[in-house]
Amino acid sequence: MTVSRQGNPDYRDSGLEFPEGFIFGSATAAYQIEGAFDEDGRGPSIWDTFSHTPGRVENGDTGDRASDHYHHLEEDLDLMESLGLHAYRFSIAWSRIQPTGRGPANEKGLAFYGRLVDGLLARGIRPIATLYHWDLPQALEDEGGWTNRDTAYAFADYARIMGEALGDRIDTWTTLNEPWCSAYLGYASGAHAPGRTEDAAALAAVHHLNLAHGLAITELKKVVTNDPDFSITLNLHVIRGEGETGPEAVRQIDGLGNRVFLGPLLTGEYPADVLADTAGITDWSFVRPGDTAIIHQPLDVLGVNYYSTTLVRLWDGVSPFQHSDGHGDAGASPWPGAGRVEFLAQPGPYTEMDWNIEPAGLEELLVKLHDEFPDQPLMITENGAAFADVVVQEPTGPAVHDLERTDYLRRHFTAAHRAIQRGVDLRGYQVWSFMDNFEWAYGYSKRFGIVYIDYETEARIPKDSALWYRGLVSTGTIPEG
Repeated sequence: MTVSRQGNPDYRDSGLEFPEGFIFGSATAAYQIEGAFDEDGRGPSIWDTFSHTPGRVENGDTGDRASDHYHHLEEDLDLMESLGLHAYRFSIAWSRIQPTGRGPANEKGLAFYGRLVDGLLARGIRPIATLYHWDLPQALEDEGGWTNRDTAYAFADYARIMGEALGDRIDTWTTLNEPWCSAYLGYASGAHAPGRTEDAAALAAVHHLNLAHGLAITELKKVVTNDPDFSITLNLHVIRGEGETGPEAVRQIDGLGNRVFLGPLLTGEYPADVLADTAGITDWSFVRPGDTAIIHQPLDVLGVNYYSTTLVRLWDGVSPFQHSDGHGDAGASPWPGAGRVEFLAQPGPYTEMDWNIEPAGLEELLVKLHDEFPDQPLMITENGAAFADVVVQEPTGPAVHDLERTDYLRRHFTAAHRAIQRGVDLRGYQVWSFMDNFEWAYGYSKRFGIVYIDYETEARIPKDSALWYRGLVSTGTIPEG
């Protein structure tokens, strides 16, 4: 892949104008920000259980209170309006709607999201609703979770409920966020909830998540009354190979990380090489006749999450095995059937997550997707960075001078602009994250937000990156760093 070298080679460009209608927004996820974990009828999710299990989350943190968005809704909506956001990508907590994942809707849960959506629309902000961002109702996990085919049908029923409730107001429906993480980190490596380490279960989860996506879109289309976009968000991996074994390692990881989702979603087929690579783990008999046709629903936009790149090769069997894949070391691999693939550390600089910073990877990913699927519109649904933020007292009040995050965003928006210049149909960019939050297994130790959260007082402080972003949104032009 040839990467564009127009402009500065370090991607620190300014003055670049985005096309008319480009959607600038920001994103969050329910369990990471809402809090109110046991209020107004909400049932427990797998992340409630996981975070309350000793040793699972750094510092023993939980999402019980998180950023307390549930009780700061109007304040947070006003903050979004003050930044001029065009869109807000949020997720709905399934267990706030159906406490056990099945049965009638919890009216108080529906009312909360109704207030959220109405508040967005009143402020001229497009609602982008994600139905599932990893927080499966615990009662469904007790029945097998995503290894159980019935979960996909329960998800479709939940989608119907949400479509009936909000189907006249949502701009974009996103079925799933990063099913790679739900399947592999949840059921193979155990780094995420529900914390299982079963390769065969992870591959079954891959298919049932794909199936749930197709079923949900089918149900939504029956009940929505406006003309929304339908979408899914994938964390597609930008994979490079090292040495003679690099191409084979790339093939394996591209299959498990990218093509096992892109194949059924966009072409209606699972990649044959992935089925062969994993034949010793499962026979894939959970894929039933007609399933891929259900999964293969037209997508108005494909959501793309990007943070860093991946460097791989095959292990030589002698040297110390490297596993710097960016997903932590939970003791088991999130890559079923790819046990010989090494993930190599890459040159810095790095974010607080130890992820390498490489805006060229974003341009490369967008152009590659466009080349392979030229008629598929794209949207960046997550991009951002965690850094060690410090609050300082200025004459005008508390401030956070997060120069590294501002620089990160400037470089990645430059990469997005270059992709557009190369013909990519990129519709928008949702910065991760609108506010600091519960960062999954890292608890509150990592801050991704452009708005700082004081977890003692729940005070909100827009960081310098938020003010920089406000300038970009208001002009459509990348400002000086």
